[in-house]
Amino acid sequence: MNTATLDTPGPQPPGAAQPAVVCRAVTKNYGSGQAVVRALRGVDLDVSQNELLMLVGPSGCGKTTLISVIAGVLDRDEGQCTVFGKDFSKLSSGERVRFRGQTIGFVFQAFNLIPTLTIAENVSVPLLLQGVSRREAIDRSREVLGRVGLGDRWRDTPTKLSGGQQQRVAISRAIVHRPRLIVCDEPTSALDHATGMKVMELLREAAVGEGKCLIVVTHDNRIFEFADRIAHMDDGQVDKIVTNPKDL
Repeated sequence: MNTATLDTPGPQPPGAAQPAVVCRAVTKNYGSGQAVVRALRGVDLDVSQNELLMLVGPSGCGKTTLISVIAGVLDRDEGQCTVFGKDFSKLSSGERVRFRGQTIGFVFQAFNLIPTLTIAENVSVPLLLQGVSRREAIDRSREVLGRVGLGDRWRDTPTKLSGGQQQRVAISRAIVHRPRLIVCDEPTSALDHATGMKVMELLREAAVGEGKCLIVVTHDNRIFEFADRIAHMDDGQVDKIVTNPKDL
């Protein structure tokens, strides 16, 4: 059972800022009748501005579903969820697209890169959607790719890259437009230890501070040290929030 209360959803990081994400009693089901899968069973969670929160727990416990609801990729069934005070359920489809495009960066576990575009063009998509000129978008994309060690590969298409390199492209695409919230699904799963540490340093730099925040779904205990707090999920609920990984 979720031990977090509505008023105090787990220990807050020192000097916690205003909440960026607020979830209250969030539910999400897949299917219906006897085949229903209750992915989220009343999740309560706050994520503060200037915070890096990690979501951990066994496979199938609802972590990816939760960040998809937070990012507006999936609609919740019940409960409340706001991102910087905005409730996706109260926005029109156009308002939702604009808000998500301006405010949120999402690193999908499947990468979702467009195979016919160069990696610089893939990274530039969020900027182009905001009306940035193609030249500036490509220049900014190349700069971010350089920071993940792919500056000399910007003309290549994703099919010419390894899985780990494609993951770095997906991360670059998520941060290039400087969103206030970044949500990542297993961002280091295909990376060696050294590259994973560099990527986490980049993500933390890009997403923590100046009213921003970062939520990372992970099974990689090597990166726990980057978290301000770690929320453990099980059976569709957040059952524990800690600041020390040894307390999990």
